[in-house]
Amino acid sequence: MIRYECDGCGCALDAGDGNRFIVKMEIFAAAGQVEFTEEELRRDHTAEIRSLIERLGQADPDDIEDRTYRCLSFDLCPACQRSLLADPLGTERRSADRG
Repeated sequence: MIRYECDGCGCALDAGDGNRFIVKMEIFAAAGQVEFTEEELRRDHTAEIRSLIERLGQADPDDIEDRTYRCLSFDLCPACQRSLLADPLGTERRSADRG
């Protein structure tokens, strides 16, 4: 039997009673408009590509993923779902912590 727990408050969730909400979040780098000049298209980019591959090989994979794309999924109880909808970015909570 699969047991669900609210990722917000930790309470037990019953998968069959309709009181479990699933939140899916995608976070990805915003890409600007890419334009290439004729000179850039003709230029040999081999050295740049090799350098990029070398740097990526030395980098932390989780850091690379965090900088480019991350997909998250959370199970929430009704109270935490309402709280998330009321303040999706947690700005009220952060303001209260500073005050």
